[in-house]
Amino acid sequence: MTTPQNNPADDPVVAAPTYLADIRHYFRPEDVEHMAAKGIDLGTYDGVKNNAGAIFAHTAPPGADMPPDTAGKWSANRSQTFKNWILNAFPIGTATPPATEPPTGAAPARLRKDVTTLTDPEFTLLTTAFEGVIARATTAADGYFMLAGLHGLPRACCLHHENRFNPWHRPYLIEFEDALRSVPGCQDVTLPYWDISTPLPDRLQHPPFDKYILPADPGATAHPPVHGYFPYTTERYSVDGITKRVQRFNVLGDITTSLAQLLWGAYNTNGYQDFSIQAHDAGHGSIGPTMHDQNVSAFDPVFWFFHCNIDRLWLSWQTNNTATTLAGFRTRLAGQDDTWLQPAPSLFTELKPFPQVAQQTISTEVTYDRLELISHAKGDMENLSGSIDAARTFAFRSSDPVSVRVKGIDRLNIPGSFSVTLLADGEPIAARFFFQPKNPQGCETCKKNGIINLDFRMSQDEILDKVLSVRIDVPGHGEEIGTAFPLSQAGNPTINARLLVGEA
Repeated sequence: MTTPQNNPADDPVVAAPTYLADIRHYFRPEDVEHMAAKGIDLGTYDGVKNNAGAIFAHTAPPGADMPPDTAGKWSANRSQTFKNWILNAFPIGTATPPATEPPTGAAPARLRKDVTTLTDPEFTLLTTAFEGVIARATTAADGYFMLAGLHGLPRACCLHHENRFNPWHRPYLIEFEDALRSVPGCQDVTLPYWDISTPLPDRLQHPPFDKYILPADPGATAHPPVHGYFPYTTERYSVDGITKRVQRFNVLGDITTSLAQLLWGAYNTNGYQDFSIQAHDAGHGSIGPTMHDQNVSAFDPVFWFFHCNIDRLWLSWQTNNTATTLAGFRTRLAGQDDTWLQPAPSLFTELKPFPQVAQQTISTEVTYDRLELISHAKGDMENLSGSIDAARTFAFRSSDPVSVRVKGIDRLNIPGSFSVTLLADGEPIAARFFFQPKNPQGCETCKKNGIINLDFRMSQDEILDKVLSVRIDVPGHGEEIGTAFPLSQAGNPTINARLLVGEA
C-alpha cells in the first residue's frame, strides 16, 4: 500500500478521484489497525465512505490530529483530493493496472506451470511423485487415499459456496504438493495446472493420471457410513464430451466475468467469488461422473490439476486488483462482512484440518508461469449489480447484459449435484451446474446455505419477447443429462430478470 507523501509536488490534487485508484492508498496498514481498535474501519470502501466526514475533519491541515505521527500527516493537496471524492459522491472507480512483467529478484518458492509445457524430465518427475503418493498405505496421512478423503468421503472437511472456498483450497493444494515433494528425489516438484479453456491434455489421459482405483471403502469410516463406493474406479467423459459440457455450462464465460469484477462480492450475490464458484461448479460437472460427485471427486487425479487452475485464476484476480496482501484484499470487500477474515481461530475463520485461518491464505508463496492479467481501461473491469446507492451516479447501458437469476432453489432436497437449464420458448439457451454431495442434508456446510441462486448473463436480444422457463436435472452416469427434478420439490424457485446498473 502506498505510503502518504507530505510533499505537495509528490501529492498532486486529483480533481476526480476514486476509491480504488486513489483514496484507499491514503490509509497505511498501521492507520487501519489503529482505528480498527477504535471501531472505525479504514480498510474498506464502505468503512471510509461512512466515516468520510470525520476522516476529513481529523486529517485536514493545519490542525490535523490524525494520523498521530508526523510522517503520516496529510498534505493540503491530499486533503483537497479527499474532499473532491466526497463532493463527487464517493465514486469507487477502478484500480491502477497491474504490472505486466513478473517481478525480478529471488525465484518463487513454488512456481507452478501449465502441465502441457512441462519438459519431459519435469513430467517424468511429476509421474514419479504421483506414483509414490498413490503407493502409500490407505492409513498414511500423506498418502493419496487419505489426502483425497479430506475433500469428500470420509472426512468431508471442504468448504464450498462461502467466503472460505478459495482460502480452504489453497492450503489443500500445498498439503498435496508437500506430499508429492516428500517422495524421494521429488523435493522440487510443484503441482501443474490444467487450463480448462483448452482440451484435456493427452498427458492426463495415461497412468497414473487417467484414473484411480480405490483400494478401500471411503464411506466405511464416514459418520454415518456411506455405501456404494467400493469397489470403485474413477470415471471421466471423453475429451469431446468434456469440451461440449464446458461450453454448455458456460465455464469460460463465468471465468471471464469473474476476472473482470472489481469487488470480491459474496456468493449468491455478485462479485468475483459468485462467478468463480459458478465456474468451479460447472467445471466439476463438465469433467465426468466422479468429478461431479463431491463424495469422491478428489480421487480423480484430474481434480488436482483442475483446482490448481482455480487457484491460478484467483491469484490472477488478486493481482489484477492489487489484492495479494490482506490490506489490499480488504479494500475489495466494499462493506461485505469480514468476520471470516479475523485473525483469531473460530467457526468463521478456521480452515480445518489445516492450521491456517482464512486471512493467512490471502498472501501466498505460490506463483504461476502465467496469470490472466487484464487491462483496467474503461469498460474492461466492472462493478455491475441489480442496485446501487442513490447517492452515487449510475447508468444503464444497452450493451450491458441482463442478469437472469433462478432464485430460491432449495438444494437440500436435491440428491447430489444438479444442472439448471434456462429455456426460451421451450428451447434451451443456457445451463449452469451446481456441485454438492449426494446427501446435502447431511452436510453442515450445505445446510448453512441451503437456499441458493444461479445467475445467467444474457444479451437482451436472447430473452426479449420470449417465454422463459427453467428445468432442473440430476446428472446420471451416461453421456447426457439425467432425469428432470420436480421444481415443486426444489422450493419452487422463481425467475428474476434485471437490467444491471453500474457507476456512471
